[in-house]
Amino acid sequence: MNIEAINVNESIGLVGEVLTSHDKRKGVLISTLHKIQAENGYLPEDILRALSKKLSVALAEIYSVASFYKQFHFSPRGKKIVRVCTGTACHVRGAAKVENALKERYHIKAGQTTPDLKLTLETVGCVGCCGLAPVVTINEDVMGTIGPKKIKHLINVIDEEGAAHGEN
Repeated sequence: MNIEAINVNESIGLVGEVLTSHDKRKGVLISTLHKIQAENGYLPEDILRALSKKLSVALAEIYSVASFYKQFHFSPRGKKIVRVCTGTACHVRGAAKVENALKERYHIKAGQTTPDLKLTLETVGCVGCCGLAPVVTINEDVMGTIGPKKIKHLINVIDEEGAAHGEN
């Protein structure tokens, strides 16, 4: 993202007429963070430092804002974001087995990404598909009633896609 291209007045429109200069800079922060993440897949430190200088907003304040929102990430994420539901219904019906199978296969813990950026593993409190427990989401796709066969299928899908793109 070209930090120099940020025009604070254009970004906040008419509201800018009643805001102080500092308020204007803070007003574009979240939308700018979204743009940076969309372009890079996460919020790289060097870009956040440049943004801090451009907006004259302390780097600590930028990190404070970005870390408040769960959708912002400070490290690269995998092509596949796999979220294992750990809500009550999923927990009771075996979510831990699903999570453990993925941890063992990819040698990562929940919240981590494989070194080849193939997969990021996360846990979530509830997906809202309790009748399909246990549930896993892969990016935006939902897989329900995950048992041993579906775990193997999920792993095969992840592995085959990587192999199709020349990854190991």
